[in-house]
Amino acid sequence: MLARAWHGAIALAVLFGLVLQVVITVRASATPPAHAVGTLAGAPLITRLVRVISFFTVQSNVLCLIVSAQLARDPQRDGRLWRAGRLAALIGITVTGIVYATVLARMHEPKGWEQTVSNAIFHYVVPVLVVVGWLLFGPRPRIDRVTIAAAAVWPVAWLAYTLVHGAVSKWYPYPFLDVATHGYGRVLVNVVGVLVVFVLAAGVFWLGDRRAARRG
Repeated sequence: MLARAWHGAIALAVLFGLVLQVVITVRASATPPAHAVGTLAGAPLITRLVRVISFFTVQSNVLCLIVSAQLARDPQRDGRLWRAGRLAALIGITVTGIVYATVLARMHEPKGWEQTVSNAIFHYVVPVLVVVGWLLFGPRPRIDRVTIAAAAVWPVAWLAYTLVHGAVSKWYPYPFLDVATHGYGRVLVNVVGVLVVFVLAAGVFWLGDRRAARRG
């Protein structure tokens, strides 16, 4: 019962954050045209919506919404594809929290209560709740090498999409991926750094999954 309530609370928190983000996106101005890194304003509504879903933060939170809603229905949910999705959400939201707290928070200044609340939900509340929920309730064992490899498809695809989309639109979601400012060489170094964090997080969760399963 507690596990279901926990996961349900995560799903509701993400849903509320997404509603706020849509409101922010709709209210953003379409003029004058702009391509500033990480901003929504300066583009038509459809482009602003594309920019929103291009953020790793938003995608990782959406994954958490999906898997948490499923876990709220069945805390012992399993399946090969589901395992990969759950791990991708778990690692993705962990990377989201770490990168934001260590790199992006000092550059980002939310304005208004909508931005402040959605920012807190996406970057602090959900990462903590998801990781703590995994520690408390599992389910486990659910992580192996095949699952890690399958979970890695999404972040790699996101990085490729971000670079291609940026080359076409001249807009990038995060400063460390801004090719126009840093060049491809520096950006590729940054990409490797993000992938290293992903791999380290995957290793930590894999070891934790194995040890907790033995104790269980």
